[in-house]
Amino acid sequence: MKLNQVKLGNQGLIIPNIGLGCMGMTGFGDADMYGKSDEKEAIATIHRSLELGGNFLDTADLYGPFKNEQLIAKAIEGNRDQYIIATKFAWEIDDNEQITWKINGTKDYVKKSIERSLKNLKTDYIDLYYMHRLDKNVPVEETVGAMSDLVKEGKIGYIGLSEVSSETVKRAHAVHPVSAVQSEYSLFERTVEEKGVIKTLNELGIGFVAYSPLGRGFLSGNIKTINDLPENDFRRGIPRFQEQHFHKNIELVEAIENLAKEKEITSSQLALAWIISKGIIPIPGTKRRKYVEQNIEASKIVLSESDLQKLESIVPLGTYTGKPYDEFSMGLLDY
Repeated sequence: MKLNQVKLGNQGLIIPNIGLGCMGMTGFGDADMYGKSDEKEAIATIHRSLELGGNFLDTADLYGPFKNEQLIAKAIEGNRDQYIIATKFAWEIDDNEQITWKINGTKDYVKKSIERSLKNLKTDYIDLYYMHRLDKNVPVEETVGAMSDLVKEGKIGYIGLSEVSSETVKRAHAVHPVSAVQSEYSLFERTVEEKGVIKTLNELGIGFVAYSPLGRGFLSGNIKTINDLPENDFRRGIPRFQEQHFHKNIELVEAIENLAKEKEITSSQLALAWIISKGIIPIPGTKRRKYVEQNIEASKIVLSESDLQKLESIVPLGTYTGKPYDEFSMGLLDY
């Protein structure tokens, strides 16, 4: 099956209309990302995705740290030119490979980060390089200026930003054309729409990539109680999964599942097709071949205007499903 190829922004980057989020393929410090990791199955999942036309991989130096990029290096070895790799920097990682939990957007740190990512990915270029979070103590012009130098040096192809406001996007784009912004977006999380960020991106010709397009797994329909999450799963600490929001969210998922059953598809596929219908690129995370197959199948689903209206009536814009992060991480978003 050949996936639809689409432009991500106006700078020349062409990608399939669905990507593969790789974060959950490796652990994260002491916590598991969406359950235990299995390197062999993760690599097989990346290979299966490529077979189906899904060659757009999303990672970050933070994941592990570094372990995720290193896993991808193993998966793409000998086949680098077949993949479009996106990675990220800005969460500060010291020389002992420890996360400091600070954001660093200085020119020197940009240069240090790219060299580490190139080494970990075993490549001499990265297709799309994101500023993972805005360093609120450094002008975005400095950070993007350093990223622009990397484009000129041939180390990165295109520039991206993550979880940024319209104002930050405009300032960055004035320094060097931005190809993509990545933020959380799903039927359960539409802050960037409410804040006008998507409108700004459309006006400037910048693509939008949606991470956690399945509401951190809620929209898969596989989570019915908090005990369906592994004991060490980081989602147990997220407000969206806490008692005061959990049961309401389950009711929303059940209504979405009913609509999906009418169409003889899964709730995950319905949620992904909704995002794709908006011209947005979802990057659902998975580490299993069966789910990458289901997700890519979703890219072929065409929703009618009636389908879209039904979904909007179930989860209207402004529906509150609980914060997607703890207070510390929420404070690092640029809204």
